[in-house]
Amino acid sequence: MTILQLAGILDGSNHMRLVDEAKKIHHDGIRDVLIDLSKLTFMNSSGLAAIQRTATLFREKPKAKQESGRAATHAIDLERGIQVSKHVKLLCPQPRVAEILYIASFDTLFEIHTDLDAAMASF
Repeated sequence: MTILQLAGILDGSNHMRLVDEAKKIHHDGIRDVLIDLSKLTFMNSSGLAAIQRTATLFREKPKAKQESGRAATHAIDLERGIQVSKHVKLLCPQPRVAEILYIASFDTLFEIHTDLDAAMASF
């Protein structure tokens, strides 16, 4: 498990840094990520997209059934459904960031922890 610490503002000017770091640690074999938002003061839709891209990268990929092509893709989509991310979790968002997460319904897609030890134990 790795902790990614975000600080300041996460927006269109820097959101790809999070995505690039996520790709790097995924390539290095890390499979569980805790994104520490305690020092993040603002995030816009680009920041939300970067967190979602990170979660997509770390999501377990369901195995396709014997179908091929579009049928296999459709089967994967049905199996996947909407789930809370098992491998990417969020920690200690400040109130302004927590409100953005709530408005975007990220509280239904991610476990959001307020305690580091509990967050680490949740993996």
